[in-house]
Amino acid sequence: MDIVITPGKLRGKVQAIASKSHAHRLLICAAFADSQTSIICQQTNQDIEATVDCLRSLDACIKRTDNGFLVTPANVIPSAATLNCCESGSTLRFMLPIVGALGVDTTFLMEGRLPQRPLSPLWEEMERMGCTLTRPTANTLRCQGTLSGGTFKISGNVSSQFITGLLFAGALMKHEVTIEIVGKLESKPYIELTQQALAQFGVRSDGYHIEKNTSFHSPGQLYVEGDWSNAAFFLAANALGSHIDISNLNPASTQGDKAVVTVLEQMQSYVIIDAADIPDLVPILSVAAACKHGAVFTNIQRLRTKESDRVASVLNLLKALDCDACANENTMTVLPCRFTGGTVDACGDHRIAMAAAIAATSADSPVTVLGAHCVAKSYPAFWEEYKRLGGNYEQYIR
Repeated sequence: MDIVITPGKLRGKVQAIASKSHAHRLLICAAFADSQTSIICQQTNQDIEATVDCLRSLDACIKRTDNGFLVTPANVIPSAATLNCCESGSTLRFMLPIVGALGVDTTFLMEGRLPQRPLSPLWEEMERMGCTLTRPTANTLRCQGTLSGGTFKISGNVSSQFITGLLFAGALMKHEVTIEIVGKLESKPYIELTQQALAQFGVRSDGYHIEKNTSFHSPGQLYVEGDWSNAAFFLAANALGSHIDISNLNPASTQGDKAVVTVLEQMQSYVIIDAADIPDLVPILSVAAACKHGAVFTNIQRLRTKESDRVASVLNLLKALDCDACANENTMTVLPCRFTGGTVDACGDHRIAMAAAIAATSADSPVTVLGAHCVAKSYPAFWEEYKRLGGNYEQYIR
C-alpha cells in the first residue's frame, strides 16, 4: 500500500497505544507463572502476536479478551517445537535463550530482514554454555541442547535484547545464573524494563544475578503501559506545529524512549544527540531536527541492523524531501532545511513510514510513502489515527 499525503497540521486527541516492549515481557513472564494472569493490553500488533504465537507453541494457553489477554501458563513443555518469529527481532532474541533454558529442540522461522539481523555474540555464548545452534536454511534457525548454569558473558553494545533473553532464561533454569556484561552497556532502560517485569512476577535479578530454583508467581492482573516509542511521532508533530493531546503515557516509565520529551525540548538550538540508548527514536528525531536547527547523532552503529539499515533509510527519507544529511560509520549529521515534498520508500520499516508521515505535516507539497502498510509491525491503526487527527491522504494498493 502506498500513501500520498497532502501537507497539513494535525489536531485532536490520541491515546498512546500499548507498549510492545512491555507487552512482550509481561506475556513471557505470564506464560511460565504458577497460575493465570490477566494482561490488560488494549492494542496489539504483528510483533506482539509473534510472541503470543511462540508462547502458544510452548504450551501456554493465551486467549484474547475484550481488553487484552488471559494467559494460562504452560503445563507440559514440549520436547520439540517450531516457533514463528515473523519479523520480530525482540521475539527471536527473547525466545532463543528461553528454549535453551528449557531444553526444547526448536526450529525458529524468520521473515523479512530478521534472518540478517545479528545474533552474535549471543549465539557463541549459548553454544559455550551447552546449546548447539545451526541455520538449516536461510530463513530458519535451530537450537538444540540445554543451557547450563553459571556465568554468561555478553557484550553490552550490540543488543540489550540479548541480555533480556538471558535474564528470562536464568529465571527458568534450576541453576544459579549470573550475567556478566562486557564493555559499554547500551539501551539499559530496556533491561530495567525487563527487571521490572520479572520483579512483578516475584523474580529478582539484582546485579544480573538470579538465584537457583527461582519461579514466576502470577500477580493476577497487570496493565501494559502506553508506548513512548510510537507516541514520539505525535510528540514530534507537536514540536513542528501540530496540536495533539496524547494520553496514556506514564511519566515514571522505565521505557528508554521517554527521552523523546527532553530531546525535543533541546531542539530550540542545534543539538548533539547520543543515540546509544534511543536508536528507535532516530528516524523521527531526524525529521524534527531538519525542521528545527539541525543535529548530529552519535553512536548510530546499531541503526544499521534494524528492520532496515536505518542510517541509509533515514538519509534517503531526508534527501527525498530535499534535506541535506550525511553519515559516517558512527555519526549522522542533519542540516536544517525546508521539506519540499517528494517520494519516500519506507524500506519495509514501520518507523521510516511514520517519520515520513510526520515530515509531511511540514512539507510544501505532497509526500508519497511507498510501502506504507509496514506500520502494522508496531502500530496497525496509525493511518486511521493520522486521518482522524486531520491528516489528508489517499491510499493506493499495488
